[in-house]
Amino acid sequence: MAEDMELELEFTEDLQLTDVMRHRAQSLQQKGQKRQDGERLLLPYEAVYRLDFNEQELSFSHWNVSIKGPGRLSVTGISQLWTPDLTNLMTRQLLEPSGQFWRSAGDPEDAPIKCLEADIQEFGERIADLAKVRKVMYFLLAFKDGAEKDSIKCSLVFKKDVEA
Repeated sequence: MAEDMELELEFTEDLQLTDVMRHRAQSLQQKGQKRQDGERLLLPYEAVYRLDFNEQELSFSHWNVSIKGPGRLSVTGISQLWTPDLTNLMTRQLLEPSGQFWRSAGDPEDAPIKCLEADIQEFGERIADLAKVRKVMYFLLAFKDGAEKDSIKCSLVFKKDVEA
């Protein structure tokens, strides 16, 4: 019965949105133009991911993150409801704190992933709050220090809020 009360949502890459953001950065570079004041361009090691909320009444439980080999994963939430064809990503739309997860060189594969626990707890709770009013939420995932997109799995587990 308890399993029915949990919902695990995996981050899925939004390839189209990632491409749009990469083209924006390339276009500015090719034309020798500068980004808009406050605009946040996608870096080469970042990609746009999304969470789709089929249920809105959720409470944050925990993160499920696995990293094969050494590396760092940074997850940053985006506050805007995305319309990339009309708006550029602005720095003020990035949520704080971000989720930071890493595995150092020499860490055994079965060792827990390192993280900033207070930040990931607060971030998870903020995501659950936003899920109450959103069907989808977007994130920037950055793969650093040797982390590869294919070697990382990242999801959030929520408890379903049940009316008494």
